[in-house]
Amino acid sequence: MVSGAARRWQPSSASGQAALLMLGSTSAFALMAIAIRFASATVPTTEVAFFRNFFGLLALLPILLHAGGGIPRTQHLGRYVVRTLVGLGSMLCAFWAIGHLPLSQAISLSYAAPLFATIAAVLWLGEIVRVRRWMAVSAGFVGVLVILRPGVAFSAPMLIPVLGALLAALVAIQMKQLSKIDPPDTIVFYTYLLWVPLSLVPALFQWVWPDPVAWLWLLATGVLGTLGQWLWTRALRLGEVSALQPISFVQLPIVVLFGWWLFGETIDLWTMIGAAIVFGANGYIAHREAVLARRAASQRPAQAAKPSE
Repeated sequence: MVSGAARRWQPSSASGQAALLMLGSTSAFALMAIAIRFASATVPTTEVAFFRNFFGLLALLPILLHAGGGIPRTQHLGRYVVRTLVGLGSMLCAFWAIGHLPLSQAISLSYAAPLFATIAAVLWLGEIVRVRRWMAVSAGFVGVLVILRPGVAFSAPMLIPVLGALLAALVAIQMKQLSKIDPPDTIVFYTYLLWVPLSLVPALFQWVWPDPVAWLWLLATGVLGTLGQWLWTRALRLGEVSALQPISFVQLPIVVLFGWWLFGETIDLWTMIGAAIVFGANGYIAHREAVLARRAASQRPAQAAKPSE
């Protein structure tokens, strides 16, 4: 029997369930970043990426089989190869940044991805972006510049997470296209299935055998990454992006807290200011996209009814 107190903590709406799922996803990705940092102390970035994909696929298979659908099938394998290669490039950039830059900086710069995605949607998909969203994108890039501080505290390695964010934006566009032809589980499965052999190739050139402790961090990286993705896709099914995206920013304070506790890192004022600007811009972009999507959905029935009038 569920107690009254426990019942009060249970979300009663789809939006409440989505918020909890997104919070779980964000926490999993934050902990994955910590595991990557520990693993990167003794294992090259390329090898960390391989084991993240290998153990991630092993963690994903029971979830898919438990769902009862069997192994997913697709007729668009070539498109998955392109998506996987771009995603692998983004992963390697992000993992290198987490392993070698201050965690607060690496995570803050990764949030530039939605800014690049807005531009890519215009150039690639032909989407129309009006003045207010362009202003938000511009403000977001100002936030990126505040974090980078060119001419003051800038160093070339700081561009690596920015490149990772750019590639992640291209992945987001590809995911949007693939979601129109394949279900989410199929997309995730073939992404991991191709990631494993493709990420093994660069890892072999830097291969070192992990010590027993490193094996644990590598296993945690794969399991937490898969868990975060699985919770994220479920959250987006139940809730709106505009409402859920601010929750994803909880990743930064979690990572900053662990970075301070475990690695003695501190977050500087300019990174905090830049991150706040980027977060605000991303939140507004997500809000406007949700408003426009609802407006377009409300107009479809009326447009569909016109021929029969």
